[in-house]
Amino acid sequence: MRIVCALLSVLAAVAAVPASGAEDNRSLSDRTRQYLSELVRIDTSNPPGNETQLAQYLKQTVESFGISGELLGGDPKRLNFVARLRGTGKGRPLLLMAHSDVVPADKQSWTVNPLGAELRNGFMYGRGTLDSKSLLAAEMAVMVEIKRRNLRLGRDLILVSEADEEGGSTGIQWLVQNAWPRIDAEFALNEGGSIFDTKDGTRVFQIQTQEKLPMRLVLTARGTAGHGSTPRADNPIEHLSEAISRLSKGEQPIHLNGTTRRYFRGLSRLPDYDWLGPLIPRLDNIATAKDAAAQIRMHDPDLDVMIHTTAAATVLPGTGNNPNVIPNTATAQIDVRRLPSESREDVLMRLRQIVNDNAVEITFAPGSQAPSADPSSPMTTLYRAMERVIARIYPHDAVVLPFMSRGATDSNFLRSRGMPVYGVPLILREAGESRVHGNDERILTKSLDDGVELLWQIVLETAGEN
Repeated sequence: MRIVCALLSVLAAVAAVPASGAEDNRSLSDRTRQYLSELVRIDTSNPPGNETQLAQYLKQTVESFGISGELLGGDPKRLNFVARLRGTGKGRPLLLMAHSDVVPADKQSWTVNPLGAELRNGFMYGRGTLDSKSLLAAEMAVMVEIKRRNLRLGRDLILVSEADEEGGSTGIQWLVQNAWPRIDAEFALNEGGSIFDTKDGTRVFQIQTQEKLPMRLVLTARGTAGHGSTPRADNPIEHLSEAISRLSKGEQPIHLNGTTRRYFRGLSRLPDYDWLGPLIPRLDNIATAKDAAAQIRMHDPDLDVMIHTTAAATVLPGTGNNPNVIPNTATAQIDVRRLPSESREDVLMRLRQIVNDNAVEITFAPGSQAPSADPSSPMTTLYRAMERVIARIYPHDAVVLPFMSRGATDSNFLRSRGMPVYGVPLILREAGESRVHGNDERILTKSLDDGVELLWQIVLETAGEN
């Protein structure tokens, strides 16, 4: 398949790009805020995505500073963007990546315009401010700043903005299959990491080195159509409802892998998590694992879902369309997040046993599946550089831990090719419920400023000419 290069008309957002990069002397934080506000205002809601308009903005922005970029992909409306700064070649490239698409926003449920990038009480509101246009803005700002200062690099620096991460991951798959030499690197930084503060003031930096794997399933319950006035035992909607309930409550095997074990042990050394230490060895004993997991769930549900596969109903597309007719079939989509140690087939077999209903068929949903991959090592030059930078900026109150994220990214498409990828912890997590994919998504501008400074130092520590 040949590489598709597309040039679109200049967008309204692009008008803000300076005609000459040499005249742009803004600070790194100001540049990042400006880039993020412009990225948020470009609508890349997926579906349909239309990421090409954002890729064109990126291209014009970096080219104003003398950085060459390419628009690549198989769909002219959904192109990826790749830019490169050349280094001396002492080391293999460092890849910075982020996705350009966002999930749709229900405007009626927001208090602000989801595409407005409105500043309010120290926050910037907008879809993508957390996932993941803030990372993309920071990465582009760092690349531009290196070029603007004419800093020497010991290795190439590659920036990738990928399309369709929130959908079928078609963007990264196209790049891997058709443009690998453009993105091949020694290691990469992507989304997936995060920061949170404990009650005693310790700042925990979670570097994502592994992730649970999404597995989409379809439940199809079958019965006999009939009049709603005559209830029947083989009502497919009732079969479907019972199947969903069994899946949500069904027991899953408890398992600690190398990443989660190291993460749990690191947390247990903190005063806020001293309760966790005694439970870790009990998770390895089949006789005590269930009770230990229940205690973890009581203390911290987010930790609980890291030690077993989960299943949640997300879509009910087919449960009849007539209020007085029992349908022949009823369907639902299930979002399964499996542990990396389990195969798709093993999980499917176990879920069928949990449902235990011949009237309900469970099948894989159509579409590609994220590949399995080994975790990224915490011993690489990049991981060690992140540890050093974080210790330098936060010498007294920081803990760095490798982390297996509950949510999925596109990192495994690169990990499966042998490239270590790390979810870089740039953004301080708000206390309480996350607004990622939620209403009134927002980012603390101070956190964005701190995050881009951290990224700047990580990139220079890893790729700078020593």
